[in-house]
Amino acid sequence: MRHYFICIFFSISVIFFSCKKSNPATIAIESEVSPSDIGLVTTNKLFNYWDESITFMFDVNKGNRALVSADGPLFLHIGLITAISKDENDWKEVATDWTKNDDAFKLSRQSDGRYSITLKPSEVFKGIAGTDVIKIALVVRNGSGTKIQRNRDGSDIYVDVATKGEVHLSFLKPSTQPTYILTSEKEAYLLNEELAIEVFSTVAGKLSLRIDEVEQETVSNSSQHTFKCKFGTLGVHLITARIEVNGNSYEKKLRIFVNDKPEIAALPIGVNKNGVTIDKEKKTVSFALTAPGKSTIFLLGSFNNFQAESKYVLKQTPDGSAWWLTVADLDFSKKYTYQFLIDGQLRIGDPYSKLVLDPIYDSNLGSSVAELPAYPIQQTTGQVSVLELNGTDYPWKVQNFNKPNAYDLVIYELLTRDFSKQHNFNAIRDSIPYLKRLGINAVELMPVQESEANSTWGYNPSYHLAVDKYYGRANDLKSLIDNLHQSGIAVILDVVLNHAFGQSPLAQLYFEGQTTSSNNVWFNMMPRHPFNVGYDFNHESPYTQTFVKDVLKYWITEFKIDGFRFDLSKGFTQKNTGTAETNVGSWSAYDASRVAIWKNYHDYLKILDPSCYVILEHFGSDQEEQELAAEGMLLWNNLNGNFNEATMGYNSGSKSDLSRLFAESHGFKTANMVSYMESHDEERIQFKNAQYGYADGSYSVKNLANALDRIQAAATFLLTSPGPKMIWQFGEFGYDISIDENGRTGEKPLKWDYLSNISRKHLFEHYAKLIRLKKLNSIFRKATLLSSSLQDGLKYYTMSDGNQTVFVIGNFDIVTRAFHITSDLGGSWYDNMTRSNLNWDQNSQITIKPGGYYLLSKTKLIN
Repeated sequence: MRHYFICIFFSISVIFFSCKKSNPATIAIESEVSPSDIGLVTTNKLFNYWDESITFMFDVNKGNRALVSADGPLFLHIGLITAISKDENDWKEVATDWTKNDDAFKLSRQSDGRYSITLKPSEVFKGIAGTDVIKIALVVRNGSGTKIQRNRDGSDIYVDVATKGEVHLSFLKPSTQPTYILTSEKEAYLLNEELAIEVFSTVAGKLSLRIDEVEQETVSNSSQHTFKCKFGTLGVHLITARIEVNGNSYEKKLRIFVNDKPEIAALPIGVNKNGVTIDKEKKTVSFALTAPGKSTIFLLGSFNNFQAESKYVLKQTPDGSAWWLTVADLDFSKKYTYQFLIDGQLRIGDPYSKLVLDPIYDSNLGSSVAELPAYPIQQTTGQVSVLELNGTDYPWKVQNFNKPNAYDLVIYELLTRDFSKQHNFNAIRDSIPYLKRLGINAVELMPVQESEANSTWGYNPSYHLAVDKYYGRANDLKSLIDNLHQSGIAVILDVVLNHAFGQSPLAQLYFEGQTTSSNNVWFNMMPRHPFNVGYDFNHESPYTQTFVKDVLKYWITEFKIDGFRFDLSKGFTQKNTGTAETNVGSWSAYDASRVAIWKNYHDYLKILDPSCYVILEHFGSDQEEQELAAEGMLLWNNLNGNFNEATMGYNSGSKSDLSRLFAESHGFKTANMVSYMESHDEERIQFKNAQYGYADGSYSVKNLANALDRIQAAATFLLTSPGPKMIWQFGEFGYDISIDENGRTGEKPLKWDYLSNISRKHLFEHYAKLIRLKKLNSIFRKATLLSSSLQDGLKYYTMSDGNQTVFVIGNFDIVTRAFHITSDLGGSWYDNMTRSNLNWDQNSQITIKPGGYYLLSKTKLIN
């Protein structure tokens, strides 16, 4: 079984060192040496034999400390690394079920706070020969499996297995972490600090010590010896203990990190405080990283075989907040891969990466990664950043796109993965003629930044400035945007800045146990609000504000993005209302600090681009949204439930009340609501019509033709009320696959064949006609509401703007309804659906069948 983790492995260069001999110890036998009793995991024996009982002792205050505050019993999860394991992640013969709490693997709490369990490997893994086992792999978890004890670097815990009668080595000093290749318990040793390395063997022989493959000292006929060394260069060093017995040699390896105080130097003029700064004239590349509180940072990469060399140690700025290094010997005709090594323990990609390689998920991308650099297997682990010095700029055809007026917007929300069988940007580009026929003037792309795994909705981001390779390369996205702009279609990007997930370097930089630590300058330790996922950004932190602004600036300047939809915008607060769903009311209440945060971001965006759309998924109090709307921000207006009740034929009480279509019901002066009846987050209208639609006598909403007529009526109300609107992909032809098909965020089947159905084609054509009317007639931008009745099954409203008046009426009941013409509605009207003139007598009545509707205007609307 494989667990996801961040594991640290290093390749080492030759260093300068000095070792001095200590007096050789007398020949020892195993029983005279006691095992260490400190560390994350210790055992009661110096060597752990396959067919003997072993007592494992776990210290929850060591390693990643994930179980320090865990409630309830703890359980061991255990497997093997064998000769057929592909790597240290490839667990075999897993003896425990993650979903079951087996008392046989329950740990006992000791008086000193540690936990223990006694097992005999040969009994736990019946039928397995100990000679086939390389290591025992294990972690400790709480009962629910939500908290997991691992090494400090996030890797699983590994314990060596010994075979009786064979030669085995062990490090008695220094104390070690049970990583796959041992690392010292001490995070870092100082330059020229003396280190005692005590080695023990089961038999006597020629005992030697090598540092970075260079032999230091040898003692003959010894089974225990203490070597004392000093290290004169920075970085990670590989210590190899070796014993030669009867012509055979046996080894044990240990990695340590040597540190020193960093050079203090101001960031050079013109070098960005984060990310990469390329100077093509000087042929230099500067790397920078914000990481206050760290001791040493190395630049690792394909240019140094991912080795921690003194040449590549970063300088620290005088304020201690940032680190940087300028490299002058890179080949500008090549691509490079790189990482940062933090305090000798953690390898991360650049948080400002524009392209990232992943050792796990990239293997599933197929031919789409053919042009990418190869992942540096056996040189490093974790995500790797790509530096493309030979990249070419995209040749934009539309340099300055003239955006549609915000109040004219008809936004098409689109998930790249589920829009075409190719799951990529190029397929959307090829489908632009379809979008033009529909008539929308904006596409809202669900998140396309690099996220964890491949086939997702994208709300689990890890690298906010990198394009998700699953959908294509950066130039593919630019080509899509450029072609949409050529077709008069704006591009709005859905961005996730409420949170990030565990692969984010910003989270990894300051992490403790299963969460971000208290000294993380970007994230809260615990979320401050309900519905949070991932790690919660602290938007009052100046570090977070800088990061958010850098992200937004990059997407505007590099990709010509026209606006942003901010996911979970109500989460941009430090006011702690708790995470329980019962606290949603408190979270939604007016929050002046949250308003201030949003005004800050909005003001910044308007400096970058005065016409930038700023759309919030807020769902806050009317008071708060009124203030945000007054600043010019647009608020998501979710009317899915109300519209679907209407289309299904359930109109009692306020179930199907559509009054929130109008700014007046929000207390807004203008229609700053992006109203919709479907989005990625809601059940599909037609699915519920078919499943739960009302039936009475000869009329049934479950009948496809009837249901689609009712959606036509609903779309008429949606698209003719003032202000920006949004439709979810394929709602225009009545997509009816449940949101929960294949899991809520799972891939959904394509149904382009639906357009061959006459009723569905008519729905598409109806949408196209309404969208055309909305874009061409200013009354649908801003109008005065004169009268309305939007709760009952028979719904209508009248609005005016200048010399034009529009009257919309629809029957969402399941029986024919009569409407009495009032004095203000008498006279001549133009029916924009049938393209005919009507003359209504005052005090007469009209009848409307279920699903029927009128879109009337005093004078013919521009079409």
